[in-house]
Amino acid sequence: MASNDRTTRLLAAWQSDEEQCIGLIDLAADGACVVHRLALPTRAHGLFVEASGSVLAMARRPGDWLVRWHPRTGATQWQWIEDDHRFNGHVMSSPDGQTLWTTETDRDSGQGRVALRNAHTLARTAAFATQGMDPHEMLVLPARVGDVPAGSLLVANGGIPTQPETGRAKRELDRMDASLVALDGHTGRVLGQWRLPDPRLSVRHLAWDPVSERVGIALQAEHDDAQARQAAPVLAVWDGLGLQTAREQPALVGYGGDICARPGGGFLVSCTRAHHLAWFDARGVWQRSEPLQEACALGNTANGWWAAGRASALSDTTTDPLGLPAGVRLDNHWLVISTRS
Repeated sequence: MASNDRTTRLLAAWQSDEEQCIGLIDLAADGACVVHRLALPTRAHGLFVEASGSVLAMARRPGDWLVRWHPRTGATQWQWIEDDHRFNGHVMSSPDGQTLWTTETDRDSGQGRVALRNAHTLARTAAFATQGMDPHEMLVLPARVGDVPAGSLLVANGGIPTQPETGRAKRELDRMDASLVALDGHTGRVLGQWRLPDPRLSVRHLAWDPVSERVGIALQAEHDDAQARQAAPVLAVWDGLGLQTAREQPALVGYGGDICARPGGGFLVSCTRAHHLAWFDARGVWQRSEPLQEACALGNTANGWWAAGRASALSDTTTDPLGLPAGVRLDNHWLVISTRS
């Protein structure tokens, strides 16, 4: 990797001095700084940038708030979850910008829901089943894959039994039922559902590879046996027909924190507990790994990628780690807003 003087602006969530924040960070080889920031009531998880430039952020599961933030003006719009549901960490806008989708859990049944929300008011207007428990990230298919048409909503059902009143405590893992499900994002009609042979692999985060037209899925292992968990795959690939777990992968502690597509095809997975980034081709074949302490947040464009760890970051064009702003400990996700030289 050759160094250059590129400056990248990223939307990130972080913890700093007992405070939880989201904000914009300028990252360059000669330093990094926070450009705009918003303090939050609790820890954030999923982030989304709307076409207008406003930002959506959601509380970590089981969450109770959703916020729209305008970084330039500082204006905010808050939505607190209705009493019968809890937020599951991710929000996104429909392609026409009129509807927001949020992953949620029904408090009474423990089953997963996708809520449809008015994009202007943030209020829930409808909800439909995700056909599983613990729904997490969503993705709108940009192209037809197999029999699943473009525009379909893919949802990662993590499959871990929990109850909102007990927080993030996992229950009865022998009942895990993780799946990837394709839905009509407006009616909830099921277009397909796929499961892995190993029921203790939780399906968490999704990335679209436009080169291979496949979806990469970051996995998190929940095996009781430590050795099985250590050796578990951190990636699955969906090609419209089924799910294929990573091949030829070394032990990476069974925890994929985030995932993004690589320029030219394939996937990059942050292996947080193994303190590495892992490169895979579009078929899920492991290629190499690189150390990064507490690697987690990944962001990309068609031309490059950026990865954040506990105290530093890496990109595809840097030979040395990039420093993060002082006192900032980045959270699970960040998104590239712009790059300039």
